[in-house]
Parts: sequence; structure tokens; C-alpha cells
Amino acid sequence: MEGFDFWQWLLIGLPVAFALGWIASRFDLRQWKRTDREAPKAYFKGLNLLLNEQPDKAIDAFIEAVQADPDTSELHFALGNLFRRRGEFERAVRVHQHLLQRADLAAAERERAQHALAHDFMKAGLFDRAEEAFQALEGTPFDTEARLARLGLYERSRDWRAAVDVAAHLEKSGTGSFATRIAHYQCELAVEADDRGDAAGAESALAKAGEAAPHAPRPLLLRAQRLARQGRHDEAMAAWAELRQRAPESFARLAHEFVAFAQASGQNAAAAQVLKQLYERLPSIDLLRALATLEGIPPGAAPQLLELLRGQPSLSAALELLDTPRASWPEFARQSVRDAVARAARPLQRYRCAACGFEAQRHFWQCPGCLSWDSFPPQRIEEL
Repeated sequence: MEGFDFWQWLLIGLPVAFALGWIASRFDLRQWKRTDREAPKAYFKGLNLLLNEQPDKAIDAFIEAVQADPDTSELHFALGNLFRRRGEFERAVRVHQHLLQRADLAAAERERAQHALAHDFMKAGLFDRAEEAFQALEGTPFDTEARLARLGLYERSRDWRAAVDVAAHLEKSGTGSFATRIAHYQCELAVEADDRGDAAGAESALAKAGEAAPHAPRPLLLRAQRLARQGRHDEAMAAWAELRQRAPESFARLAHEFVAFAQASGQNAAAAQVLKQLYERLPSIDLLRALATLEGIPPGAAPQLLELLRGQPSLSAALELLDTPRASWPEFARQSVRDAVARAARPLQRYRCAACGFEAQRHFWQCPGCLSWDSFPPQRIEEL
């Protein structure tokens, strides 16, 4: 009887166990399919809201999608980027840090999350943490972009030595030419060295700046200024001459400094000859003003002013002429002054939309740019 009961229960239990297992498997399969359907649905809902410029609702939809499928890294990236764009940097940091903490995250996705985290810190103004995050990307596909970002950070913090190192590495890697920027960094180091009385350090930095960018005007200018301060006037004049040969336009812009040096060192005649020769090649209001200073006359009385105004009807030249009696003006000078003023005023004789900044020469009741009504003030830009 006991044997019979055992076999009887066995025959009854096997089909029951099979049926229960089948039901459980079907339930799990349906649950998985339902979850699989719900996650994309929430994702596409968020995408649709984002395209319809409803970022708040899109964030809610993406959060729902992440909760339904926490292992989907793409949803995390989308959510983190949305938080960053919205200025919610702390939430963006949490999303990307959560990704980095996942042990099953692929190497490429981990590097991508590290890159996103670095930008979160950058946007949040946490520059020290951003620097560390970008440094962690060295040797990854984001290496170049991370070094460029660090270069911007070093410029912002005025860490010129670190900037020199990063720029040199980028140039060696073939990213592009950073010679001019390296020259500026070395010039900044030279200025800092001079401020603390380190003449040797300043000279060394200027030498490196010249090696990095031989035709850059700033190292030559700083060298001429240093030599003038040291009373080495002949060497300073030679430095100014080198600047004039290599970068005549920059020399013209700095002509007032050259004149101040010439007057302080008693080299007025030589300076006047230099300026006149350059003015014949590159006439400009800066050179004319420098010449007038050497000659001890107001720029408006300089004989070259009228010809300069005829050839270059600039507002600066017109202002100098306005300081002279109008009765002495030739007829073309009046028209030249009018042309200069008209050209200078043209960008200001516009209407600007208060909503989007769109500018137009005529007034609109509805902005052609953003379609806002009554966003154009009745006054032109110059009248505001």
C-alpha cells in the first residue's frame, strides 16, 4: 500500500510540477517582454518631448526609462546630458558617477562616462575636479579633446607652465600648431619673473618665446621694453627695429610706446626718420599721431592728415580733423568726415529684437527671427 501511494503521488506530482514550471516560465517571459516594451516606450516618449522643446517632461520620461531598465547606459548618458544642459550639474554628476561605478560597464562606455563627468565638473565651475577627470582620459580616444580642455583650464587659472607642457604635447602629437600660444605663455612667465625681480628667469622665458614663434611680435616688444628699463638704449632700439621688420603692423599700433622710448633716450631724430619711412609704406592714424607727438604739434595739424582722411576715411582721423578750424578744411575733407561718421554709425542705426537679439535696418512689429510681437523697441540701437 505504501509503495502504491508513493507511485501514485509521483504520477500526480510530475505533471503538476511540469505545469507549474511552464506557468512560471510563461509569466517570466511575459514580464520580460512587457519590461522590454515599456523601456523603449518611455525612451521614445522622452525623445519626443525633447524634440518638442519640453525638457522638464523629457527628463521625467528618461528617469522612468532608467528605472525600468537601470542597466541601459545610453539612457543614463541621455539623462546626464539633459541635466547638464538644464544647468543641473549636481544631478548630471551623480548620473555619470553611477555609470562609472558599474562593474559590468565596457571600457569604451567607461571612458565615455569619464569624459561626460569631466564636462559636468567644467560646466559646474569645479575646475580642480575637472582637471583630474580630464587627466584620467589620457591614453583614451578622448585624449586630444581632454588635453585641449585642460589647456583651456590652465589658461583660465593662469598656470602658464602647465599650459606650455600641454601645448607642446599637443603640437608633437600632430594636433596642430601651438607655437604662437606657447610664445604667449612664455611671455606671461617672463612678465611674472620680472614682477618678482627674477631677471634671469624673464630673459630665459623670452628666449624660449622667441624660439617657439620667431615672428611673434610680443616677445620682441617685451625684450625692447626690458632693455629700455635697463638703460641699454642701443640694444632696445635694435629690438624695436627687429619688431618693425618682422611685424610692421604691430609696430605701427605700438608707435606711441616707441616714441615714449625715443624721447626718454634722446633719440627723437632717429625715431622720426623711422616713423616717416614706415608711414610711407603703411599710412595709419597711429603712426601719424606718433609723428605729431615727436614734432610737438596736435595730430589735427599734421600735414599728412588730410591725405590720410582721403584714403582712409576713418572715425579716428575725422576726430583729429574736428579739432582744427573748419574754415581751413578743403571741400573733400568735409565729405570724408561725413563718410567716416556714416560708416561708423551704420552698425548702430539698426533695430534689435529684445527677445532674441535679431537686428534689422527697419522696424518690425513681429520679429523675423523669433516671431515675437512688439519685441522691437521704437528706438534704434544708438538711441538706447
